[in-house]
Amino acid sequence: MDGQFAIDRPLPAAQFGGTVSLANGSGALAVIETAETSPEFLPQALAECEGLLLLKGLNAIADDPGLLVRLSRLFGAEVEDYRRTLTQVDSIHQGTPEILLVSSVPPTNRRPPRRPDPPFTADGKLPLQYPHRKGWHTDQSYRRPPPDISLFFAVVPVPHGQGQTLFANGAAAYAALPPALKEQVERLEGLHVRLNSGRSRDAVLAGEPARPLAAHENSQRQPVVRLHPVTGKPALYLCESSQMDWLDGPFIGMEPGPHGNGARLLDALMTHLTQPQFVYAHEWDPGDLLIWDNRCLVHTATWFDADRLERIMWRTTVHGNPDALYVGEAKSWLPQEAAAE
Repeated sequence: MDGQFAIDRPLPAAQFGGTVSLANGSGALAVIETAETSPEFLPQALAECEGLLLLKGLNAIADDPGLLVRLSRLFGAEVEDYRRTLTQVDSIHQGTPEILLVSSVPPTNRRPPRRPDPPFTADGKLPLQYPHRKGWHTDQSYRRPPPDISLFFAVVPVPHGQGQTLFANGAAAYAALPPALKEQVERLEGLHVRLNSGRSRDAVLAGEPARPLAAHENSQRQPVVRLHPVTGKPALYLCESSQMDWLDGPFIGMEPGPHGNGARLLDALMTHLTQPQFVYAHEWDPGDLLIWDNRCLVHTATWFDADRLERIMWRTTVHGNPDALYVGEAKSWLPQEAAAE
């Protein structure tokens, strides 16, 4: 690949991913300017590293957030402007509306997920596998077309040992499925729904009433096995509790609800997908940037002590090449009048 960059594969203690660095030089501006001279390099590297890239030492982005947008534009035709996608104002970067604030500080006040119970595995390690580790998802799967790429930058991360981000490789997990299970899921569709709809697994189990959904909030069908438009590899594409519709799903054509055969299949698939051999756990340093491919990976956040620590992360979302299945579709998540603008 491009001689101006070096790639160290795989990521530490993982079987996929890669760390990208400049062969000569360092710093966010140098990385971005070099990447812009060979705009195909980073997207190709992302595909060859099975959907996950790490770039370290890009601290200057914290002072110039436009650099993150410049880098994001290398991965697709559209970098989401969160002002136009019904995102809460306090979660949008004031000066750079393409940046989503994932922050525990006011005004965003985003709380971390609950700590697993127990907090560690029997051998004292960080829990990775579902159902001990919950929250596994792929970004905005309740949209059609769903997004391609996410970029996640550490402005103020928490110390190592807390606040990790975990990734699971859907392509490797699919390849390792038993033949009978591959056949079962090959043409299966999942039913995905936005957060806070009253249709999550926990909400249904608690008997909470589902709220009425507007047309742009309706649950969306997605293939359980997606063919990647760049690599051609099939990958498992599903979420766990909060982004699946547990009233009418989680799967089309199977018994719905949290006690049906659809639930049992989802639990089996998610347990398989999040086995340690398919997972990478990232400990964040300031200036780290992770780039991941939502078309073939799932991820989840981990607990940190938000009463003592502050965490500020920035995310951009890139659209433009979801695959042929979605060609010509309007954006399902926007009201008709907004989508027409």
